[in-house]
Amino acid sequence: MFDIQEELKKLPDTPGVYIMHDKTDAIIYIGKAKSLRKRVRQYFQPSHDEGIKKRQMVKHIARFEYIITDSELEALVLECNLIKEYTPKYNTMLRDDKTYPYIKVTVAEPFPRVLFSRKLKKDKSRYFGPYSSAGAVKDTIDLINKIYKIRTCNRNLPRDIGKERPCLNYHIHQCDAPCQGYISSMEYRKQIDQVIEFLSGHYEKVIDMLTEKMQKASEDMEFEKAIEYRDLLSSVKQIAQKQKITNTDGEDKDIIAASTDGVDAVVQVFFIRHGKLIGRDHFHVRVGTDENKSDILYNFINQFYSGTPFIPREVMLQEDIEDKEIIEEYLSNKKGNKVHIVIPKKGMKERLVELAYKNARLILTQDKEKIKREEGRTIGAVKELEKLIGIEGLNRMEAYDISNISGFQTVGSMIVYEKGKPKRSDYRKFKLKTITGPDDYASMHEVLTRRFTHGMEELKQIENNEMDAETGSFNRFPDIIMMDGGRGQVNICLQVLDELNLDIPVCGMVKDDNHRTRGLYFNNVEIPIDTHSEGFKLITRIQDEAHRFAIEYHRSLRSKAQIHSILDDIEGIGPTRRKALMKRYMSIDRIKEASVDDLMLTDSMNLKSATAVYEFFHNRKQN
Repeated sequence: MFDIQEELKKLPDTPGVYIMHDKTDAIIYIGKAKSLRKRVRQYFQPSHDEGIKKRQMVKHIARFEYIITDSELEALVLECNLIKEYTPKYNTMLRDDKTYPYIKVTVAEPFPRVLFSRKLKKDKSRYFGPYSSAGAVKDTIDLINKIYKIRTCNRNLPRDIGKERPCLNYHIHQCDAPCQGYISSMEYRKQIDQVIEFLSGHYEKVIDMLTEKMQKASEDMEFEKAIEYRDLLSSVKQIAQKQKITNTDGEDKDIIAASTDGVDAVVQVFFIRHGKLIGRDHFHVRVGTDENKSDILYNFINQFYSGTPFIPREVMLQEDIEDKEIIEEYLSNKKGNKVHIVIPKKGMKERLVELAYKNARLILTQDKEKIKREEGRTIGAVKELEKLIGIEGLNRMEAYDISNISGFQTVGSMIVYEKGKPKRSDYRKFKLKTITGPDDYASMHEVLTRRFTHGMEELKQIENNEMDAETGSFNRFPDIIMMDGGRGQVNICLQVLDELNLDIPVCGMVKDDNHRTRGLYFNNVEIPIDTHSEGFKLITRIQDEAHRFAIEYHRSLRSKAQIHSILDDIEGIGPTRRKALMKRYMSIDRIKEASVDDLMLTDSMNLKSATAVYEFFHNRKQN
């Protein structure tokens, strides 16, 4: 079960996106954060008010998850991608995709241009971004055009060379006028290559140049120019803040990375669809002997893609794997198109793989802590009980309870705990056959006798190869029986075991006058137990679970008895005729008063069934 308060303690103090789920596991809200720890905690602080809509949303949160990113910008872009993908109920939805700007270089043209764009298109152009500030993008494009003298006109070159006079930009030395043939396409292409290098991340030269000009303008007391250079510098720095969450090639990719501690591993998968990171999933893997990260990835890919309906065009891994070409061929055949497995070593792709690894490492670390706490609650608690009663190897524990109301439909329950955790597949229910009154001891005697008699019969069948061990319901005997009560309940259990010639330890869970557990009863001695210990909490859970299971079964039987109709006791009257009779007559009393001829007028009734109904009620009256 997801413990919100516990999970809040584990939130990292890093940028990222958080995803809120309701009790049906539907995504109801997606948000971004500069610090996941600070932001997500705010939702659950009574003093923090986010407005009526957010307050309403918090009431429905059953669990949350998160994806860490390397920057706030990445969190911003990822948030947008995920909102568009999942359309959560409590998010404000954008009307279209015009959210983040890109810089587009029309490299397919003989004389390319540098343009502002809101959309990615498969038009052979190079796209850079997305970026968080449209203003910064426009300033940067202006700067690029000035520095590298890139044309801004829409003329069709080289077709229109020399047809019109050069524009103003040529006269103010901000364009080399390819429209007049003053620069060759080869020379112009060199300038475009510098633009692409700049947009690919090599900003140092431009930043140094602008910094130098700003300082010189300031020294010359040309403050307006200094401010202009400062603003341009700020725009370039904003563009320089790289993000990896959207990939400009628009392809489908899976990014896979693993983190391991030598015993366990977590494999993180990022799903990129149409160039956007739209989700992720993680998988826990038990590490085999001497398996390294490459082996883990190899085994994971084989298993994961054998069961998934969609295979992307590219799978990106953090390490090379054995038989990569064979795996590529297998995936390609399954997809029907060529699939590439790549191991990026530098650039944006390598940083995206690194981000997947960071998320895997975080989950592994946190889950280790969770498993450690869980082991304290389960295996640790069992160890405490072993120490208290002096028995080792208490793997399987069974507990029983009886439920009835004034002896009505007495039932028994059997629950099973293994390694301190409930094993619900082994739970069993008993409807009492020989006991009619409210006699708990006699009822418990019947339940235990039936349980272990069945078990012994199954074991005999297994020995004679008449039954498979997995098929049986009762052939696994407990290491200890936990009885809800003291001396009386324990003695009943010991009596049954003695009658069946079985030797199984029996321990009573003793309650005080307020019906609260106070200790254990074992070997005719009451053993006190620390009420703050994990062992005590385990005993309480076992008692509550046995009681719950018995009550739940009894309640279901009562419900069935309540909906039983007297018409069900008439031969030849099934659900269809019963429903038709009640629809026509509305009550049992009116059915009693009807004649055979009248009853025959009811849908689906014939002479035989109408006579049966009439005689049933009139014979009852005579009796």
